[in-house]
Amino acid sequence: MRRFVSIGWVAVMVWLSGCVNLDRELNTEITPQQATTSYDYTLNRVSSIYSDLPAGYLQIDGAMTASATDEAEHTLETSNVQKFNTGSWNAIDNPDNLWATFYRGIRKTNQFLAASDSVNLNQYKLDPTPSAQTVYQNRLAEIKRWKYEARFLRAFFYFELVKRYGGVPIINQVLTVESDFQSIKRNSLADCIQFITAECDSAARNLPVVYSAPASDLGRATRGAALALKSRVLLYAASDLFNTPTWAGGYANPELISLTGDRQARWKAAADAAKAVIDLAGTGYVLNTNYRNLFITNSYTLPEIIFARRNASNLNDFEKANYPIGYDLGNSGTTPSQNLVDAYEMTNGTKFDWNNPVHAANPYANRDPRLGLNVILNNTPYKGRNVEIWPGGRDGKGIVNATKTGYYLKKYVNENLNLLLNNTTAYSWNLFRLPEIFLNYAEALNEASPGHVDIKTYVDRVRARAGVGMPALPAGLSQTEMRERIRNERRVELAFEDHRGWDVRRWMQGPQYLGAPLMGVEINRVVNGTTTTFTYKPVVVENRVFEPKMYLYPIPQGELNTSRGLIQNPLW
Repeated sequence: MRRFVSIGWVAVMVWLSGCVNLDRELNTEITPQQATTSYDYTLNRVSSIYSDLPAGYLQIDGAMTASATDEAEHTLETSNVQKFNTGSWNAIDNPDNLWATFYRGIRKTNQFLAASDSVNLNQYKLDPTPSAQTVYQNRLAEIKRWKYEARFLRAFFYFELVKRYGGVPIINQVLTVESDFQSIKRNSLADCIQFITAECDSAARNLPVVYSAPASDLGRATRGAALALKSRVLLYAASDLFNTPTWAGGYANPELISLTGDRQARWKAAADAAKAVIDLAGTGYVLNTNYRNLFITNSYTLPEIIFARRNASNLNDFEKANYPIGYDLGNSGTTPSQNLVDAYEMTNGTKFDWNNPVHAANPYANRDPRLGLNVILNNTPYKGRNVEIWPGGRDGKGIVNATKTGYYLKKYVNENLNLLLNNTTAYSWNLFRLPEIFLNYAEALNEASPGHVDIKTYVDRVRARAGVGMPALPAGLSQTEMRERIRNERRVELAFEDHRGWDVRRWMQGPQYLGAPLMGVEINRVVNGTTTTFTYKPVVVENRVFEPKMYLYPIPQGELNTSRGLIQNPLW
Protein backbone atom coordinates (compact mmCIF):
# COMPACT_ATOMS: atom_id res chain seq x y z
CA MET A 1 0.00 0.00 0.00
CA ARG A 2 1.27 3.47 -0.85
CA ARG A 3 1.76 5.59 2.27
CA PHE A 4 1.34 9.34 2.49
CA VAL A 5 2.57 11.70 5.19
CA SER A 6 0.51 14.86 5.65
CA ILE A 7 1.84 18.33 6.29
CA GLY A 8 0.91 18.15 9.97
CA TRP A 9 2.56 14.77 10.46
CA VAL A 10 5.72 15.89 8.65
CA ALA A 11 6.01 18.75 11.11
CA VAL A 12 5.95 16.38 14.06
CA MET A 13 8.25 13.69 12.71
CA VAL A 14 11.49 15.66 12.90
CA TRP A 15 12.47 13.65 15.96
CA LEU A 16 13.03 10.61 13.79
CA SER A 17 16.19 12.17 12.44
CA GLY A 18 18.08 11.51 15.68
CA CYS A 19 18.66 15.21 16.36
CA VAL A 20 16.59 16.35 19.28
CA ASN A 21 15.39 19.97 19.22
CA LEU A 22 15.06 21.13 22.80
CA ASP A 23 14.16 24.39 24.45
CA ARG A 24 17.50 24.33 26.22
CA GLU A 25 20.89 25.02 24.76
CA LEU A 26 22.77 21.78 24.22
CA ASN A 27 24.64 19.79 21.61
CA THR A 28 22.03 18.16 19.38
CA GLU A 29 24.50 16.08 17.37
CA ILE A 30 23.90 12.91 19.32
CA THR A 31 22.72 9.46 18.40
CA PRO A 32 19.16 8.31 19.14
CA GLN A 33 20.61 5.85 21.66
CA GLN A 34 22.38 8.65 23.51
CA ALA A 35 19.21 10.72 23.53
CA THR A 36 17.14 7.92 25.05
CA THR A 37 19.65 6.47 27.51
CA SER A 38 21.11 9.69 28.92
CA TYR A 39 19.47 10.97 32.09
CA ASP A 40 20.32 14.59 31.23
CA TYR A 41 18.97 14.36 27.69
CA THR A 42 15.85 12.63 28.95
CA LEU A 43 15.26 15.53 31.33
CA ASN A 44 15.72 17.96 28.46
CA ARG A 45 13.36 15.98 26.26
CA VAL A 46 10.50 16.15 28.72
CA SER A 47 11.27 19.82 29.32
CA SER A 48 11.07 20.46 25.60
CA ILE A 49 7.47 19.23 25.53
CA TYR A 50 6.57 22.23 27.67
CA SER A 51 7.76 24.49 24.84
CA ASP A 52 4.69 23.49 22.79
CA LEU A 53 2.32 25.02 25.34
CA PRO A 54 0.61 28.14 23.95
CA ALA A 55 2.24 31.43 24.90
CA GLY A 56 -0.74 33.64 24.12
CA TYR A 57 0.98 36.98 23.80
CA LEU A 58 1.37 37.37 20.03
CA GLN A 59 -0.33 34.14 18.99
CA ILE A 60 -1.96 35.17 15.73
CA ASP A 61 0.39 37.08 13.43
CA GLY A 62 1.52 39.49 16.14
CA ALA A 63 -1.92 39.81 17.75
CA MET A 64 -3.56 38.36 20.82
CA THR A 65 -6.54 36.07 20.21
CA ALA A 66 -8.62 38.80 21.89
CA SER A 67 -8.51 40.68 18.58
CA ALA A 68 -10.42 37.82 16.96
CA THR A 69 -13.23 38.33 19.50
CA ASP A 70 -15.36 41.17 20.78
CA GLU A 71 -12.68 41.98 23.36
CA ALA A 72 -10.43 43.96 21.05
CA GLU A 73 -9.37 45.28 17.67
CA HIS A 74 -5.83 44.82 16.37
CA THR A 75 -4.53 48.14 15.11
CA LEU A 76 -2.53 46.74 12.20
CA GLU A 77 -5.15 46.02 9.56
CA THR A 78 -2.82 43.78 7.53
CA SER A 79 -2.45 41.28 10.39
CA ASN A 80 -3.93 37.89 9.59
CA VAL A 81 -6.01 38.06 12.77
CA GLN A 82 -8.38 40.33 10.82
CA LYS A 83 -9.46 37.34 8.72
CA PHE A 84 -11.47 36.07 11.69
CA ASN A 85 -13.33 39.37 11.84
CA THR A 86 -14.08 39.59 8.12
CA GLY A 87 -14.99 35.90 7.84
CA SER A 88 -12.27 35.34 5.23
CA TRP A 89 -10.67 32.29 6.84
CA ASN A 90 -11.12 28.69 5.75
CA ALA A 91 -9.60 25.21 5.70
CA ILE A 92 -6.70 26.39 3.54
CA ASP A 93 -6.04 29.68 5.30
CA ASN A 94 -6.64 29.60 9.07
CA PRO A 95 -4.53 32.18 10.96
CA ASP A 96 -4.82 30.10 14.15
CA ASN A 97 -4.02 26.73 12.59
CA LEU A 98 -2.22 24.96 15.43
CA TRP A 99 -3.03 21.41 14.30
CA ALA A 100 0.61 20.60 13.49
CA THR A 101 1.92 22.38 16.59
CA PHE A 102 -0.17 20.35 19.00
CA TYR A 103 0.42 17.09 17.18
CA ARG A 104 4.13 17.83 17.36
CA GLY A 105 3.79 18.04 21.14
CA ILE A 106 1.77 14.82 21.13
CA ARG A 107 4.39 13.04 19.07
CA LYS A 108 7.20 14.25 21.30
CA THR A 109 5.24 12.92 24.26
CA ASN A 110 4.62 9.55 22.63
CA GLN A 111 8.26 9.16 21.73
CA PHE A 112 9.37 10.21 25.20
CA LEU A 113 7.03 7.72 26.86
CA ALA A 114 8.23 4.92 24.60
CA ALA A 115 11.88 5.57 25.44
CA SER A 116 11.79 6.79 29.02
CA ASP A 117 12.43 3.34 30.50
CA SER A 118 15.69 3.11 28.56
CA VAL A 119 17.59 5.61 30.70
CA ASN A 120 20.89 4.08 31.80
CA LEU A 121 21.27 4.43 35.57
CA ASN A 122 23.77 1.60 36.01
CA GLN A 123 26.38 4.04 37.31
CA TYR A 124 24.27 4.34 40.47
CA LYS A 125 22.37 1.04 40.42
CA LEU A 126 25.54 -1.04 40.55
CA ASP A 127 27.22 1.13 43.17
CA PRO A 128 26.34 -0.27 46.62
CA THR A 129 27.18 2.92 48.55
CA PRO A 130 24.21 4.56 50.26
CA SER A 131 24.71 7.85 48.45
CA ALA A 132 24.67 6.16 45.05
CA GLN A 133 21.59 4.14 45.94
CA THR A 134 19.84 7.32 47.06
CA VAL A 135 20.61 8.95 43.72
CA TYR A 136 19.40 5.82 41.94
CA GLN A 137 16.06 5.76 43.75
CA ASN A 138 15.58 9.50 43.34
CA ARG A 139 16.21 9.31 39.60
CA LEU A 140 13.86 6.37 39.19
CA ALA A 141 11.18 8.44 40.94
CA GLU A 142 11.93 11.46 38.75
CA ILE A 143 11.64 9.45 35.54
CA LYS A 144 8.33 8.02 36.71
CA ARG A 145 7.08 11.53 37.49
CA TRP A 146 8.25 12.86 34.13
CA LYS A 147 6.02 10.30 32.42
CA TYR A 148 2.97 11.75 34.12
CA GLU A 149 4.06 15.28 33.38
CA ALA A 150 4.27 14.28 29.73
CA ARG A 151 0.87 12.59 29.81
CA PHE A 152 -0.67 15.72 31.33
CA LEU A 153 0.88 17.84 28.59
CA ARG A 154 -0.41 15.46 25.92
CA ALA A 155 -3.89 15.71 27.44
CA PHE A 156 -3.59 19.49 27.34
CA PHE A 157 -2.64 19.43 23.65
CA TYR A 158 -5.58 17.16 22.90
CA PHE A 159 -7.97 19.52 24.65
CA GLU A 160 -6.62 22.45 22.62
CA LEU A 161 -7.37 20.43 19.50
CA VAL A 162 -10.82 19.33 20.68
CA LYS A 163 -12.01 22.82 21.55
CA ARG A 164 -11.06 23.90 18.03
CA TYR A 165 -12.05 20.88 15.95
CA GLY A 166 -14.26 18.54 17.99
CA GLY A 167 -13.22 14.89 17.76
CA VAL A 168 -9.66 14.41 16.48
CA PRO A 169 -7.42 11.38 15.91
CA ILE A 170 -6.12 9.98 19.20
CA ILE A 171 -2.52 8.95 18.60
CA ASN A 172 -0.92 7.44 21.68
CA GLN A 173 1.87 5.41 20.14
CA VAL A 174 4.98 6.24 18.13
CA LEU A 175 4.39 6.60 14.40
CA THR A 176 7.12 6.24 11.81
CA VAL A 177 7.46 7.18 8.17
CA GLU A 178 6.26 3.65 7.40
CA SER A 179 2.96 4.14 9.24
CA ASP A 180 -0.21 4.11 7.19
CA PHE A 181 -1.34 7.70 7.62
CA GLN A 182 -4.15 7.16 5.12
CA SER A 183 -5.98 5.00 7.63
CA ILE A 184 -5.90 7.54 10.46
CA LYS A 185 -9.41 8.64 11.39
CA ARG A 186 -10.97 11.13 13.74
CA ASN A 187 -12.09 9.65 17.04
CA SER A 188 -15.51 10.58 18.32
CA LEU A 189 -15.86 13.58 20.58
CA ALA A 190 -16.88 11.24 23.42
CA ASP A 191 -13.71 9.18 22.90
CA CYS A 192 -11.58 12.31 23.07
CA ILE A 193 -13.24 13.65 26.22
CA GLN A 194 -12.89 10.25 27.90
CA PHE A 195 -9.22 9.96 26.88
CA ILE A 196 -8.32 13.44 28.12
CA THR A 197 -10.10 13.11 31.46
CA ALA A 198 -8.63 9.65 32.06
CA GLU A 199 -5.14 11.04 31.43
CA CYS A 200 -5.88 13.90 33.84
CA ASP A 201 -6.97 11.44 36.50
CA SER A 202 -3.86 9.34 36.04
CA ALA A 203 -1.58 12.37 36.12
CA ALA A 204 -3.34 13.75 39.20
CA ARG A 205 -2.79 10.49 41.10
CA ASN A 206 0.91 10.50 40.35
CA LEU A 207 2.00 14.14 40.29
CA PRO A 208 2.89 16.03 43.47
CA VAL A 209 0.66 18.70 44.93
CA VAL A 210 3.77 20.83 45.34
CA TYR A 211 7.40 20.15 44.51
CA SER A 212 10.03 19.57 47.17
CA ALA A 213 12.46 21.85 45.29
CA PRO A 214 10.13 24.60 44.11
CA ALA A 215 12.92 26.85 42.83
CA SER A 216 14.12 24.29 40.28
CA ASP A 217 10.76 22.69 39.56
CA LEU A 218 8.60 25.81 39.40
CA GLY A 219 6.43 25.67 36.32
CA ARG A 220 6.19 21.89 36.11
CA ALA A 221 2.82 20.19 36.06
CA THR A 222 1.25 19.44 39.41
CA ARG A 223 -1.77 17.54 40.67
CA GLY A 224 -3.66 20.83 40.71
CA ALA A 225 -2.83 21.47 37.05
CA ALA A 226 -4.13 18.04 36.03
CA LEU A 227 -7.37 18.51 37.96
CA ALA A 228 -7.77 22.05 36.60
CA LEU A 229 -7.52 20.73 33.05
CA LYS A 230 -10.13 18.10 33.85
CA SER A 231 -12.39 20.85 35.19
CA ARG A 232 -12.11 22.84 31.97
CA VAL A 233 -12.57 19.81 29.73
CA LEU A 234 -15.74 18.68 31.50
CA LEU A 235 -17.17 22.22 31.52
CA TYR A 236 -16.79 22.36 27.74
CA ALA A 237 -18.24 18.86 27.41
CA ALA A 238 -21.39 19.94 29.25
CA SER A 239 -21.83 23.25 27.41
CA ASP A 240 -24.28 24.00 24.60
CA LEU A 241 -21.95 23.58 21.62
CA PHE A 242 -21.14 19.93 22.26
CA ASN A 243 -24.74 19.13 23.18
CA THR A 244 -26.64 20.79 20.32
CA PRO A 245 -25.89 18.90 17.10
CA THR A 246 -28.72 20.70 15.29
CA TRP A 247 -26.46 23.72 14.71
CA ALA A 248 -24.63 21.63 12.10
CA GLY A 249 -27.75 20.92 10.05
CA GLY A 250 -27.74 17.42 8.60
CA TYR A 251 -24.09 16.72 9.33
CA ALA A 252 -23.51 13.04 8.63
CA ASN A 253 -21.08 12.45 11.50
CA PRO A 254 -22.60 14.07 14.61
CA GLU A 255 -20.50 11.85 16.89
CA LEU A 256 -17.48 13.95 15.88
CA ILE A 257 -18.95 17.20 17.19
CA SER A 258 -21.52 16.31 19.84
CA LEU A 259 -22.21 14.09 22.83
CA THR A 260 -25.22 11.98 23.72
CA GLY A 261 -26.64 10.75 27.00
CA ASP A 262 -27.38 12.48 30.27
CA ARG A 263 -26.32 16.10 30.00
CA GLN A 264 -27.22 16.83 33.59
CA ALA A 265 -24.74 14.17 34.62
CA ARG A 266 -22.12 16.03 32.57
CA TRP A 267 -22.88 19.28 34.40
CA LYS A 268 -22.54 17.50 37.74
CA ALA A 269 -19.25 15.93 36.66
CA ALA A 270 -17.98 19.36 35.66
CA ALA A 271 -18.99 20.82 39.01
CA ASP A 272 -17.38 17.93 40.89
CA ALA A 273 -14.15 18.31 38.90
CA ALA A 274 -13.88 22.01 39.72
CA LYS A 275 -14.63 21.35 43.39
CA ALA A 276 -11.85 18.75 43.45
CA VAL A 277 -9.36 21.52 42.61
CA ILE A 278 -10.86 23.83 45.22
CA ASP A 279 -10.70 21.10 47.87
CA LEU A 280 -7.18 19.95 47.01
CA ALA A 281 -5.37 20.18 50.33
CA GLY A 282 -1.84 21.45 50.61
CA THR A 283 -1.70 23.47 47.40
CA GLY A 284 -1.67 26.89 48.99
CA TYR A 285 -3.83 28.24 46.15
CA VAL A 286 -5.34 31.56 47.22
CA LEU A 287 -6.61 34.64 45.42
CA ASN A 288 -3.82 37.16 45.03
CA THR A 289 -4.24 40.47 46.83
CA ASN A 290 -2.87 42.44 43.86
CA TYR A 291 -4.79 41.77 40.64
CA ARG A 292 -2.36 43.72 38.47
CA ASN A 293 0.65 41.66 39.55
CA LEU A 294 -0.95 38.49 38.21
CA PHE A 295 0.01 39.47 34.67
CA ILE A 296 3.51 40.91 34.84
CA THR A 297 7.01 39.73 35.74
CA ASN A 298 7.27 36.63 37.95
CA SER A 299 3.50 36.17 38.16
CA TYR A 300 4.03 32.40 37.89
CA THR A 301 5.28 32.46 41.49
CA LEU A 302 1.99 33.74 42.89
CA PRO A 303 -0.25 31.26 44.74
CA GLU A 304 -3.27 32.06 42.56
CA ILE A 305 -1.54 30.63 39.49
CA ILE A 306 -2.18 26.90 39.15
CA PHE A 307 -0.21 26.42 35.94
CA ALA A 308 1.64 28.77 33.60
CA ARG A 309 3.98 28.62 30.65
CA ARG A 310 7.30 30.27 31.41
CA ASN A 311 9.27 31.62 28.46
CA ALA A 312 12.94 30.77 28.42
CA SER A 313 14.21 34.24 27.48
CA ASN A 314 13.64 37.80 28.66
CA LEU A 315 11.99 39.81 25.90
CA ASN A 316 10.18 43.07 25.17
CA ASP A 317 8.33 42.15 21.95
CA PHE A 318 4.94 42.32 23.63
CA GLU A 319 5.55 45.81 24.99
CA LYS A 320 6.80 47.03 21.61
CA ALA A 321 3.66 45.65 20.03
CA ASN A 322 1.23 47.08 22.61
CA TYR A 323 2.55 50.29 24.18
CA PRO A 324 0.33 53.22 23.15
CA ILE A 325 1.42 54.82 19.91
CA GLY A 326 2.68 58.01 21.56
CA TYR A 327 5.22 56.20 23.71
CA ASP A 328 8.73 55.34 22.56
CA LEU A 329 8.61 52.41 20.11
CA GLY A 330 4.92 51.73 20.86
CA ASN A 331 2.72 50.25 18.12
CA SER A 332 -0.77 50.17 19.72
CA GLY A 333 -1.33 46.48 18.94
CA THR A 334 -4.30 44.86 20.67
CA THR A 335 -6.71 47.64 21.64
CA PRO A 336 -9.68 46.88 23.92
CA SER A 337 -13.19 47.39 22.60
CA GLN A 338 -16.11 49.39 23.94
CA ASN A 339 -18.02 46.09 23.95
CA LEU A 340 -15.68 44.84 26.67
CA VAL A 341 -15.46 48.14 28.55
CA ASP A 342 -19.26 48.29 28.81
CA ALA A 343 -19.27 44.87 30.51
CA TYR A 344 -17.53 46.23 33.62
CA GLU A 345 -20.13 47.06 36.23
CA MET A 346 -20.48 50.15 38.37
CA THR A 347 -18.87 49.84 41.78
CA ASN A 348 -22.32 49.32 43.33
CA GLY A 349 -22.80 46.20 41.21
CA THR A 350 -25.29 47.67 38.71
CA LYS A 351 -24.79 47.67 34.95
CA PHE A 352 -23.15 50.56 33.14
CA ASP A 353 -25.63 52.21 30.77
CA TRP A 354 -24.92 54.82 28.08
CA ASN A 355 -28.56 55.86 28.34
CA ASN A 356 -27.98 56.96 31.91
CA PRO A 357 -26.85 60.61 31.62
CA VAL A 358 -24.73 60.37 34.78
CA HIS A 359 -22.90 57.33 33.42
CA ALA A 360 -22.48 58.83 29.94
CA ALA A 361 -21.11 62.12 31.29
CA ASN A 362 -18.25 60.37 33.11
CA PRO A 363 -18.12 56.78 31.86
CA TYR A 364 -15.02 55.69 33.76
CA ALA A 365 -16.04 56.95 37.18
CA ASN A 366 -17.16 54.50 39.84
CA ARG A 367 -16.46 51.42 37.74
CA ASP A 368 -15.24 47.94 38.62
CA PRO A 369 -11.53 48.48 39.48
CA ARG A 370 -10.55 45.71 37.06
CA LEU A 371 -11.45 48.04 34.18
CA GLY A 372 -8.57 50.39 34.99
CA LEU A 373 -6.27 47.45 35.70
CA ASN A 374 -6.91 45.78 32.34
CA VAL A 375 -7.51 48.77 30.05
CA ILE A 376 -5.67 52.07 29.59
CA LEU A 377 -8.34 54.79 29.71
CA ASN A 378 -8.15 58.29 28.30
CA ASN A 379 -6.37 60.91 30.42
CA THR A 380 -5.20 58.40 33.04
CA PRO A 381 -1.57 58.12 34.22
CA TYR A 382 0.68 55.74 32.31
CA LYS A 383 4.48 55.65 32.16
CA GLY A 384 5.03 59.10 33.62
CA ARG A 385 2.26 61.07 31.89
CA ASN A 386 -1.45 60.98 31.23
CA VAL A 387 -2.37 59.08 28.09
CA GLU A 388 -3.86 61.37 25.43
CA ILE A 389 -6.35 59.39 23.34
CA TRP A 390 -8.38 62.36 22.06
CA PRO A 391 -7.95 63.48 18.42
CA GLY A 392 -4.80 65.58 18.32
CA GLY A 393 -3.44 64.03 21.51
CA ARG A 394 -0.13 62.19 21.53
CA ASP A 395 -1.93 58.84 21.49
CA GLY A 396 -5.12 59.72 19.62
CA LYS A 397 -6.61 59.72 16.16
CA GLY A 398 -4.60 61.57 13.56
CA ILE A 399 -1.46 59.59 14.33
CA VAL A 400 -0.68 56.60 12.14
CA ASN A 401 -1.52 53.36 13.97
CA ALA A 402 -3.24 55.12 16.86
CA THR A 403 -5.99 53.12 18.55
CA LYS A 404 -9.26 52.89 16.63
CA THR A 405 -11.25 51.98 19.74
CA GLY A 406 -10.20 54.78 22.09
CA TYR A 407 -8.41 52.39 24.45
CA TYR A 408 -5.05 50.69 24.90
CA LEU A 409 -4.15 47.39 26.56
CA LYS A 410 -2.80 47.34 30.11
CA LYS A 411 -3.21 43.68 31.10
CA TYR A 412 -0.03 41.65 30.63
CA VAL A 413 1.88 44.76 29.43
CA ASN A 414 4.83 45.66 31.67
CA GLU A 415 4.84 49.47 31.73
CA ASN A 416 8.14 49.57 33.61
CA LEU A 417 10.29 48.82 30.57
CA ASN A 418 12.36 51.51 28.85
CA LEU A 419 12.35 50.30 25.27
CA LEU A 420 14.95 52.87 24.19
CA LEU A 421 17.32 51.15 26.61
CA ASN A 422 16.09 47.77 25.35
CA ASN A 423 14.87 46.75 28.80
CA THR A 424 13.40 43.24 28.79
CA THR A 425 11.24 41.18 31.10
CA ALA A 426 10.48 37.54 31.86
CA TYR A 427 7.16 36.46 30.38
CA SER A 428 4.84 33.82 31.73
CA TRP A 429 1.42 33.02 30.30
CA ASN A 430 -1.21 31.95 32.81
CA LEU A 431 -2.93 28.76 31.67
CA PHE A 432 -4.96 28.07 34.83
CA ARG A 433 -5.84 30.54 37.57
CA LEU A 434 -7.89 29.89 40.69
CA PRO A 435 -10.70 32.33 39.71
CA GLU A 436 -11.37 30.31 36.56
CA ILE A 437 -11.89 27.24 38.72
CA PHE A 438 -14.27 29.16 41.01
CA LEU A 439 -16.24 30.33 37.97
CA ASN A 440 -16.15 26.87 36.36
CA TYR A 441 -17.62 25.48 39.57
CA ALA A 442 -20.30 28.15 39.82
CA GLU A 443 -21.33 27.78 36.18
CA ALA A 444 -21.58 24.01 36.26
CA LEU A 445 -23.31 23.98 39.65
CA ASN A 446 -25.86 26.53 38.46
CA GLU A 447 -26.87 24.06 35.73
CA ALA A 448 -26.62 20.91 37.86
CA SER A 449 -28.13 22.25 41.09
CA PRO A 450 -29.71 25.71 40.68
CA GLY A 451 -29.90 27.68 43.90
CA HIS A 452 -27.02 25.83 45.57
CA VAL A 453 -25.38 28.14 48.11
CA ASP A 454 -21.91 27.55 46.67
CA ILE A 455 -22.83 29.21 43.36
CA LYS A 456 -23.09 32.69 44.79
CA THR A 457 -20.33 32.06 47.32
CA TYR A 458 -17.65 31.36 44.73
CA VAL A 459 -18.65 34.11 42.30
CA ASP A 460 -18.61 36.54 45.21
CA ARG A 461 -15.11 35.40 46.18
CA VAL A 462 -13.82 36.39 42.76
CA ARG A 463 -15.57 39.75 42.96
CA ALA A 464 -14.54 40.54 46.52
CA ARG A 465 -10.81 39.91 46.25
CA ALA A 466 -8.57 42.57 47.81
CA GLY A 467 -7.87 45.32 45.31
CA VAL A 468 -11.11 44.65 43.43
CA GLY A 469 -13.73 44.77 46.18
CA MET A 470 -16.85 44.47 44.05
CA PRO A 471 -20.07 43.88 46.01
CA ALA A 472 -21.64 40.46 46.36
CA LEU A 473 -24.25 39.41 43.85
CA PRO A 474 -27.85 40.08 44.89
CA ALA A 475 -29.58 37.28 46.77
CA GLY A 476 -32.41 35.36 45.14
CA LEU A 477 -31.25 35.46 41.53
CA SER A 478 -33.00 32.99 39.24
CA GLN A 479 -31.01 30.33 37.40
CA THR A 480 -31.17 32.41 34.22
CA GLU A 481 -30.10 35.60 35.99
CA MET A 482 -27.26 33.79 37.73
CA ARG A 483 -26.13 32.27 34.44
CA GLU A 484 -25.81 35.73 32.90
CA ARG A 485 -23.96 37.12 35.91
CA ILE A 486 -21.49 34.23 35.86
CA ARG A 487 -20.89 34.68 32.14
CA ASN A 488 -20.26 38.40 32.58
CA GLU A 489 -17.93 37.70 35.49
CA ARG A 490 -15.87 35.41 33.26
CA ARG A 491 -15.83 38.11 30.61
CA VAL A 492 -14.29 40.77 32.85
CA GLU A 493 -12.15 38.60 35.16
CA LEU A 494 -10.58 36.52 32.37
CA ALA A 495 -10.36 39.22 29.68
CA PHE A 496 -7.39 38.86 27.29
CA GLU A 497 -6.54 35.40 28.67
CA ASP A 498 -7.79 33.47 25.61
CA HIS A 499 -11.12 32.44 27.12
CA ARG A 500 -13.61 34.76 25.47
CA GLY A 501 -13.71 33.31 21.95
CA TRP A 502 -14.09 29.77 23.26
CA ASP A 503 -16.66 30.74 25.90
CA VAL A 504 -18.84 32.48 23.31
CA ARG A 505 -18.59 29.46 21.04
CA ARG A 506 -19.41 26.89 23.71
CA TRP A 507 -22.39 29.04 24.81
CA MET A 508 -23.42 29.22 21.13
CA GLN A 509 -23.62 33.01 21.17
CA GLY A 510 -21.42 33.60 18.14
CA PRO A 511 -23.76 35.85 16.12
CA GLN A 512 -24.67 37.89 19.22
CA TYR A 513 -21.07 38.70 20.17
CA LEU A 514 -18.54 37.64 17.53
CA GLY A 515 -20.81 38.73 14.67
CA ALA A 516 -21.86 42.04 16.22
CA PRO A 517 -20.22 45.35 15.32
CA LEU A 518 -17.07 46.04 17.27
CA MET A 519 -17.51 49.29 19.16
CA GLY A 520 -15.13 52.00 20.27
CA VAL A 521 -15.50 55.44 21.80
CA GLU A 522 -15.28 58.86 20.20
CA ILE A 523 -13.49 61.27 22.53
CA ASN A 524 -13.96 65.02 22.36
CA ARG A 525 -11.67 67.32 24.36
CA VAL A 526 -13.22 70.60 25.47
CA VAL A 527 -10.95 73.39 26.76
CA ASN A 528 -12.62 76.28 28.54
CA GLY A 529 -9.96 78.62 29.92
CA THR A 530 -8.01 76.61 32.44
CA THR A 531 -10.60 73.84 32.56
CA THR A 532 -10.42 70.76 30.36
CA THR A 533 -13.27 68.30 30.09
CA PHE A 534 -14.03 65.33 27.85
CA THR A 535 -17.15 63.97 26.25
CA TYR A 536 -17.54 60.39 25.09
CA LYS A 537 -19.78 58.71 22.55
CA PRO A 538 -19.81 55.04 21.49
CA VAL A 539 -19.12 54.48 17.77
CA VAL A 540 -18.85 51.51 15.42
CA VAL A 541 -15.22 50.64 14.69
CA GLU A 542 -15.73 47.57 12.53
CA ASN A 543 -18.53 45.33 11.35
CA ARG A 544 -17.76 41.70 12.13
CA VAL A 545 -18.77 38.42 10.50
CA PHE A 546 -19.70 35.17 12.24
CA GLU A 547 -21.30 32.20 10.46
CA PRO A 548 -22.51 28.98 12.16
CA LYS A 549 -19.67 26.95 10.64
CA MET A 550 -17.26 29.06 12.70
CA TYR A 551 -18.31 27.39 15.93
CA LEU A 552 -15.59 24.88 15.08
CA TYR A 553 -12.44 25.29 13.04
CA PRO A 554 -12.18 23.45 9.72
CA ILE A 555 -9.86 20.48 9.58
CA PRO A 556 -6.81 21.79 7.66
CA GLN A 557 -7.21 21.07 3.98
CA GLY A 558 -3.69 19.67 3.73
CA GLU A 559 -4.67 16.95 6.20
CA LEU A 560 -7.80 16.09 4.26
CA ASN A 561 -5.88 15.91 0.99
CA THR A 562 -3.46 13.32 2.31
CA SER A 563 -5.63 11.22 4.61
CA ARG A 564 -8.88 9.79 3.30
CA GLY A 565 -9.82 8.79 6.86
CA LEU A 566 -10.35 12.38 7.99
CA ILE A 567 -13.77 14.04 7.70
CA GLN A 568 -14.29 17.80 7.44
CA ASN A 569 -16.27 19.69 10.06
CA PRO A 570 -19.82 20.76 9.24
CA LEU A 571 -20.61 23.61 6.86
CA TRP A 572 -17.02 24.16 5.72
